[in-house]
Amino acid sequence: MTNSPEKSWRHGECHCGEVGFAVNLPDHVVALSCNCSICAKTGFIHLIVEKDDFKIERGAESLTNYQFGSKTAKHFFCSKCGVKPFYVPRSHPDGWSVNLRALDAEANLQLRFQEFDGANWEKNIDQIAGDKGQA
Repeated sequence: MTNSPEKSWRHGECHCGEVGFAVNLPDHVVALSCNCSICAKTGFIHLIVEKDDFKIERGAESLTNYQFGSKTAKHFFCSKCGVKPFYVPRSHPDGWSVNLRALDAEANLQLRFQEFDGANWEKNIDQIAGDKGQA
């Protein structure tokens, strides 16, 4: 039996509402701010979760996948509005990273922000390799 904090499902969507998702999170979470090329340009703020703590509720058929570099990460964008509400991260290929900015306003999370030097990913990945969204 684990002694993990209680979680609840929070909802979010892309800008146009075509793609909707749910993520199971505790009230206190760590949000990662990354300075890698794609995160810096898109303003993505990470909430990294286990595979079972995430589900696409609608619009899966409207998602477009973009991959680059090692092609481990799968960046999913809404094909209608272009927003990336979540993706499969290179750092946690068996989980998901949800964009904090795509969650509904009533997600009601207590946040602790952590900087991650993703521009120097290989040197710094061990800092977050075990993080799964809990503060």
